[in-house]
Amino acid sequence: MISFLIRAAIFLGSAAVGLLVATWLLSGFSVSASGFITAVVIFAIAQSVLSPFIAKMAKRHAPAFLGGIGLVSTFVALLIASIFGGLTITGVSTWIMSTVLVWLVTALATLLLPLIFVRKKVAEKKA
Repeated sequence: MISFLIRAAIFLGSAAVGLLVATWLLSGFSVSASGFITAVVIFAIAQSVLSPFIAKMAKRHAPAFLGGIGLVSTFVALLIASIFGGLTITGVSTWIMSTVLVWLVTALATLLLPLIFVRKKVAEKKA
C-alpha cells in the first residue's frame, strides 16, 4: 500500500512538473492558478488510465504505433484536462509542442523523482 502511495505521489509530482514546464515555455499553454491542482489530478488520472488502454488497443489493431503510446496518451490526457481542468492550450503547434514537452518532462521526472527520494532516505539513515 505504501509503495502504491509513493508511486501515486511521484506520478502526481511528475504531472505537476510537466504542466509547469509547458506553462513556462509555451506561450499558448496556460494553467489557471485556481485550476492547477485540478488540471494535475485530471491529467495524472487520465494518463494512468489511458496508457494501458491505448497500448492494448494499439497492440491489437496497430502494433506499429506501440512506440508512440506515451505521446498519444499524453495528448488525450491534455485534451481531457483542458476540457475539465483549468488548462488552456491554443493553436495546433502548441498542442503538438506541449504533448511532446509534457511527455518528455513527465517521463524524466518519473525516473528522477524516485532517485531523489531514495537518496534523501539513504542520507537520513546514514546520519
